[in-house]
Amino acid sequence: MSHGRAVSRRAPPGDSHRGHGRNGRGRGGTLGGFTGRGGARLREPNSVRAMEHAHDLVRPWRRATIAVSVVAAVELVLLAGIGMALLGNPLSRHLRESAAAAGTPIRRSEVPASAQKTTLKRSDTSVIVLNGNGQAGAAAAAAQRVSARGYLIGSTGNAPARSPRTLIMYRQGYATEGVRLGRDLHVRIVRPLDGMRTSQLLGAHLVLIVGS
Repeated sequence: MSHGRAVSRRAPPGDSHRGHGRNGRGRGGTLGGFTGRGGARLREPNSVRAMEHAHDLVRPWRRATIAVSVVAAVELVLLAGIGMALLGNPLSRHLRESAAAAGTPIRRSEVPASAQKTTLKRSDTSVIVLNGNGQAGAAAAAAQRVSARGYLIGSTGNAPARSPRTLIMYRQGYATEGVRLGRDLHVRIVRPLDGMRTSQLLGAHLVLIVGS
């Protein structure tokens, strides 16, 4: 009898297994740290929140980087504009001066007016009239024409030799006066003194030889 009672008190194997299962679920129901399928569902929202939080931290840095890049680009453009403005004026001035210098013809150095010889007035210019054609009275007639133009008559006489053409000779330094007398008398040949010495002029500036 006692043996039969002991056997009847043992719980069925199935009941004890089911009880263990209920106790496992009641005590926390964790298998390897997960609470069934619910445990996996609890971890998934945490990872999404972490990623969103990371994106929230990165976005301000991206915006700040873009803003700094834009400001740097604007400053670079402004500096380039200022540099062109500062360097452009001297450079353009230098180019204009170079172009003007290249276009300006080279002028020979001129003697100051004060250093140049002043042309004598007709009334201060002395002329010697010489007969070079052998005709009597030729020198006197020519002297009257010279005097009528306002020149001084130094003397009249015969030329050392016959001259086929009428010509005017001038002393050194009086070429302008000789050219002027040639225009007044319509004489084309005007040249420096030749065949005569300066001392023979007796102070006269020009010599008129009447030719044939």
